[in-house]
Amino acid sequence: MTLGLDPEIRAALGALPLSDPDDGPGHSDALAVRAGLDPLYHALFERLPTPDDVDVTEHTAPSADGTPVPLRLYRRAGMPSTGLVVYLHGGGMIAGSTALYDPLMRHYAAASGVPMLVVGYRLAPEHPYPAGVEDAYAAVVWAAKHAGELGADPSRIAVAGDGGGAGIAAGAVLLGRDRGGPTLAGQALIQPMLDDRTVHADPLLGRETIWSHRDNRAAWAAVLGRPLDEEPGHTPPYASPARAGDVAGLPPTYLEIAGLDVLRDEALAFGARLARVGTTVELHLHPGAPHAFDLLAPEAAVSQRALDDRIRFFGGF
Repeated sequence: MTLGLDPEIRAALGALPLSDPDDGPGHSDALAVRAGLDPLYHALFERLPTPDDVDVTEHTAPSADGTPVPLRLYRRAGMPSTGLVVYLHGGGMIAGSTALYDPLMRHYAAASGVPMLVVGYRLAPEHPYPAGVEDAYAAVVWAAKHAGELGADPSRIAVAGDGGGAGIAAGAVLLGRDRGGPTLAGQALIQPMLDDRTVHADPLLGRETIWSHRDNRAAWAAVLGRPLDEEPGHTPPYASPARAGDVAGLPPTYLEIAGLDVLRDEALAFGARLARVGTTVELHLHPGAPHAFDLLAPEAAVSQRALDDRIRFFGGF
């Protein structure tokens, strides 16, 4: 028995090359996952409409080790800025890019009226933790420092991301709290990858996914720089935010969860912990939806609802 897939999503899946969630041979390393995921993302993003009223500028921020981090700012043409969203693209911390996400970022900026600053953070396995999180934090610091030049209010900067990018976003927010700032107006964690312990298949979730437990295991091994069956020692909470002992002092949080996502339970648990310490949590759980359902079936009603909710949240900054 498996949980039911949304009928509109099922109809849209068609011949998409979905990942096999079963344990065993297959995507056993991060580079193999990337090789399958990036072309699929390209095909999915190509289907999205591309607004032509968005201005794009390139910037860089210095990371902790001096590496220049590429930043891409999307701003709706002629729109006076208020806040700013620092965005971390998805891809399990091992795949994806600002270039792949270009159509989606144009849409977010055009629809919300709020500029999106997209971070070209370094990926594992070439750059394991802490590279990605430090790059994200550097982008937040840069955004706060240069807010005036960007036409943004430094008190209205938020951080957002999806999938692995949401995990990096959450890690950067924790890092900022512990380093004394910048203060953030909110965080949006969209189908977030938060816990390196989510590595075993759940037969209730079915087979319709582009991100399996096996992919998740390969990604976490790459991010942490070690096989997950080795003695784990101490996994830093900035790498795996679900391991944070203290989640107090974090900004208001928008949390989107797909009901058939391998990442579902860790996201639900993280949201509950935030709520218990008094953080404002806006939680959206979408039954019958696999990971990245909004890309797999953008015309489905559940995808449209999710997109509308994100745009509304971004537009509040």
